[in-house]
Amino acid sequence: MEERQPVKAHKLVVNNRKTSMVTGVLDVLSFDLNEILLETEQGMLMVKGTDLHVNRLSVEKGEVDLSGNIDSIAYSSVSQAGHPNDNFFAKLFK
Repeated sequence: MEERQPVKAHKLVVNNRKTSMVTGVLDVLSFDLNEILLETEQGMLMVKGTDLHVNRLSVEKGEVDLSGNIDSIAYSSVSQAGHPNDNFFAKLFK
């Protein structure tokens, strides 16, 4: 019988598409001025936009503050612990 893992806390707050506060962050996988990829308690989170910046990162608390012009936010349930032969980005954009 498979045990279900308890859902951990995760919160995403976006203010006027200019700033964002994210909790439940496990890792920042990549970031540049146009895209930020976060691993959260609820799956992968991709933030796209322009002039994006990671203003504050607290690994201990699992919190990230972002700023810039946020155009889109997308979740994916793909984890990095998947199969080694699977293309991560192909799964992310299914």
